[in-house]
Amino acid sequence: MAAAHFRLRLLTATVVALVRLQGGRTATFTITNNCGYTVWPGLLSSAGSAPLSTTGFALAPGASQAVVAPAGWSGRMWGRTLCAPSTDGARFACATGDCGSGDVQCNGGGAAPPATLAEFTLDGSGNLDFFDVSLVDGYNLPMLVTPLTNTASASSGKCAATGCLAELNGACPADLRVAASVSGASSSAVACRSACEAFGSAEYCCSGAYGNPNTCRPSAYSEFFKSACPRAYSYAYDDSTSTFTCAAGATDYAITFCPAAAGPTSVKSGQNPQAAGLQQLNDSMVFYGAGGPQASGATTASYSLAAVLAAAVAVALL
Repeated sequence: MAAAHFRLRLLTATVVALVRLQGGRTATFTITNNCGYTVWPGLLSSAGSAPLSTTGFALAPGASQAVVAPAGWSGRMWGRTLCAPSTDGARFACATGDCGSGDVQCNGGGAAPPATLAEFTLDGSGNLDFFDVSLVDGYNLPMLVTPLTNTASASSGKCAATGCLAELNGACPADLRVAASVSGASSSAVACRSACEAFGSAEYCCSGAYGNPNTCRPSAYSEFFKSACPRAYSYAYDDSTSTFTCAAGATDYAITFCPAAAGPTSVKSGQNPQAAGLQQLNDSMVFYGAGGPQASGATTASYSLAAVLAAAVAVALL
């Protein structure tokens, strides 16, 4: 009997220890929308990582939502903009950051570039969380990641806020600019592509003969992003200035779209098309390049942009 009680106490203590260990290793991501329009966060778990409680949702201006990630989670988060159901209501899609699911939930779909990405690996090497904000796949809106920790690692230069506070869509080089357009109306920039996506060359994509840090170097295009957002990844091998670490299990993270320092946003009216009560029309994405604007062949959302998009937005540097 005594042996049975001992085994029961041992089993109980083991279960409690495991629960505490698991609980202590979770991280809470508090996602806040400071933009003047609705943003639809997308969340994607890496292969082998446990799924999160949600893969996408709507976040109204000024709203926040907390998402808890389990121990060892890795993945990415981003903001989708200018989203709406199609005119027949059968499919949900976004002008930028669309995940291809046809739904508000991304359901395992990643962000279609260009999109500003926050990337995380929890409980990585050395009991550290690794995180960054990446513009390697382009840019669609300002984003800030702020670690929230009371540990000694908070004083470390590598446990620090990172992101891209600048509004880059209006300043985007013509070869990289993405605009949303209603047929017959002027278009305005809604995103900024990477050179890799725009041109597809090995030099810009850090592939083939350029697939190592010795041969893949910053380009004039990546320097555009880096000069505006010095802590964000601007090309594939931008690790030294763009990867940050904090104590695993002791750090939560605040992710903010359109931080206060970002200034004007690309949806100048401060509203998304649905909130503005505008008629839903079939629109198209337009990519600008040396040969002039070209319509994208990709399927896009149905929304009215003419009354809500404005040209020429100011740039606020990080």
